[in-house]
Amino acid sequence: MFENTEVIHSYTRANALADGVQVDVSETAREAGIRFPVALTQAVWEGFVRVPEGVEAQDERGRLWDIVWMLRNAIARTQGDTCNFTVYVRNNNRRPKPFQFKALCHGGDNAEPVITVMLPDED
Repeated sequence: MFENTEVIHSYTRANALADGVQVDVSETAREAGIRFPVALTQAVWEGFVRVPEGVEAQDERGRLWDIVWMLRNAIARTQGDTCNFTVYVRNNNRRPKPFQFKALCHGGDNAEPVITVMLPDED
């Protein structure tokens, strides 16, 4: 159908990582037992990994681990290319609240399997 079609523009995963639209967390994901490369959208990183100013007793490494570990558990329970999971995150100095995430396993720039973690309303 698209054999004779010229590609006008493409935006690759590598472009998204270089631009900061996605953040590569594959090293931490491997530590959790996830074999495929994993990236978080900027919205997930900024809203749930980065520690808000003034929030005590939190660090990015621990917050990232919580997201990746819960992703790993969700993957183990899921069939198909999309899984939804919940992580309790503390964005203030009170109790943590549950937040929903969506992970999609899809083809990367070279059709290799990759995982992108995003907010439920992101594509």
